[in-house]
Amino acid sequence: MRAATSVPSPDHITNPNTFIKIIVLSFLSLSLFFAVKHFSSDTTYSHEFSLPFSSTINTTTAVHADVNSTANSSTTYLPSPPNAVSPQPPRLQPEDVIERTGIVDENGAMTVDFVIGDYDSSLLESKVNESLVESVVESDQNWEKIEKFRVCDQSKREYIPCLDNVDVISRLNSTEKGEKYERHCPPKGNELDCLVPNPKGYKDHIPWPKSRDQVWYDNVPHTRLVEDKGGQNWISRNKDKFIFPGGGTQFIHGANQYLDQISKMVPDIAFGQHVRVALDVGCGVASFGAFLLDRNVTTLSIAPKDVHENQIQFALERGVPAMVAVFATHRLLYPSQAFDLIHCSRCRINWTRDDGILLLEVNRMLRAGGYFVWAAQPVYKHEDKLQEQWKEMEDLTGRICWELIAKEGYIATWRKPLNNTCYFTRNQNTQPPICEEKDDPDNVWYVPLKACISKLPENGYGGNVTEWPARLHHPPERLQSIKMDAFVSRKDIYKAEYKYWKEITLSYVNVFRWRTLNVRNVMDMRARYGGFAAALHDHGVDCWVMNVVPVSDTNTLPVIYDRGLVGVVHDWCEAFDTYPRTYDILNAAGLFSIEQKRCSMSSIMLEMDRILRPNGHVYIRDVNSVIYKLEEIAKAMGWMTHVFDNGEGPNAGVKLLTCEKRLL
Repeated sequence: MRAATSVPSPDHITNPNTFIKIIVLSFLSLSLFFAVKHFSSDTTYSHEFSLPFSSTINTTTAVHADVNSTANSSTTYLPSPPNAVSPQPPRLQPEDVIERTGIVDENGAMTVDFVIGDYDSSLLESKVNESLVESVVESDQNWEKIEKFRVCDQSKREYIPCLDNVDVISRLNSTEKGEKYERHCPPKGNELDCLVPNPKGYKDHIPWPKSRDQVWYDNVPHTRLVEDKGGQNWISRNKDKFIFPGGGTQFIHGANQYLDQISKMVPDIAFGQHVRVALDVGCGVASFGAFLLDRNVTTLSIAPKDVHENQIQFALERGVPAMVAVFATHRLLYPSQAFDLIHCSRCRINWTRDDGILLLEVNRMLRAGGYFVWAAQPVYKHEDKLQEQWKEMEDLTGRICWELIAKEGYIATWRKPLNNTCYFTRNQNTQPPICEEKDDPDNVWYVPLKACISKLPENGYGGNVTEWPARLHHPPERLQSIKMDAFVSRKDIYKAEYKYWKEITLSYVNVFRWRTLNVRNVMDMRARYGGFAAALHDHGVDCWVMNVVPVSDTNTLPVIYDRGLVGVVHDWCEAFDTYPRTYDILNAAGLFSIEQKRCSMSSIMLEMDRILRPNGHVYIRDVNSVIYKLEEIAKAMGWMTHVFDNGEGPNAGVKLLTCEKRLL
């Protein structure tokens, strides 16, 4: 006889106690289901943000801002943005998309006026989760434990790999146009493989703002500028320090007096309001830019590594925005309409050579309605040769539609037109011509100079920025011209990036005590829209940020300049154009994930060590597999390291690696 099967009787169902238990159990089951669904959700950083944004932002997580909880805990957890998920690999931009498709317009609004364009398979979304990314990285059989890196010999203590490539420079066919001062990087396999040494007696740099006026002699032990320019009030030496009185070749009585003169000549320049971003060409020791900082103007000071090769090194040691760059045969690495004002004081450049090709490069970078200030002997001296140069300059500026708005003493100031009207009303055969339609004025990486006028956008983009300080947060109209696949409002992306970085940098400032770290020169190695730099400004950190847009990323550099910040395009597979011991902080969010298939991670890290000041700090946010390999490299370079978990705990896919390069 079979055992009886237990079947609930109707009394069990109708029993009130049993019914209540069933209801409670059902409620708990539903709660557990939704909780699991929430924490395993594969949504993006924020529900409304597009993939091009989330692929960048999701590789970063916020440091907890509670100093006490951090100090009292051996394990640090870093909260993520709302609904943060594993990062997705960057989408490559399609090269030849004739017309973009979709039913969301450029402002993110729904529209029935849309175009069904040609099919392009590269536009398909590839949903690759983090586990797949890590499996690709970890399958690399060539990865071995890093041995300790050796220290280079003393001859490389001021080495700039792409500017000191003697082998290539010695074999150049011509150098008459400044070719030897341009980038000539070592071939692949011959990159820097050692740690650049410090000069003997190197000290932690003098804090800003004292560093504007004095720096340690041992940090930049070169007296050539003292010997050559001492009588022009540039620089002098006082025992163990260099002193910077604030003068220049054309303003020996001081930069402030010189700036006052310019303001009186052209009141519309309005330093710190209308003019926010400037370029100082042939900057000397950058006193022009150093004193403009007091007027809320960020000036990028540039000069070649020539006979006065340490002028940029002095500028950076002072804490003034600067980098090595030269007007020669290639475009400078800044976008079109970047600068509100471009200044040249005895910068030793022949602006009219080769059909004015160098002044046309100034024209490309100068914002619509922007100013070119020239202080040079042809402006005020009446010698025949110099007057001939002045007439050539007048003729050239007239043909490119610049208006001479002031000429007083030894300064002449021109203004670039606000639109293309003048260009199209010139005589038909007037030279130089307008650049071809296919020419992209924002394409600058190893692009040869062209003797043509870069046409201004018909919609006024670039010339219609708001005044400082509103422009730091106001989404610029040029945001709509960035070549990216955005399926939501670009303005929302722009604002969200700032909000995200504002939260993270507040944690940096509080937890890592940035206000006590002697922070002045900062680099964001993958800057996107400049949200990191804008957040530091709003937190009152007295620093400047070099915003680097990698060539492998979307070119957002025009937006960075429109919001009143400075930056440069760069390929991290090559060395950066700056001296060793330049930056106090390097920030790299998601950089190594996008570059690891193109570049050697060790080469990038060695380059970071080269440009990082002793006692400087590095903050790297990336997927776990990348972070742990970078930690090995960092330790092999002698850096002090710490890996932080994010708010999801130790099993989350993204971490923060912090490093410190100790002054030994």
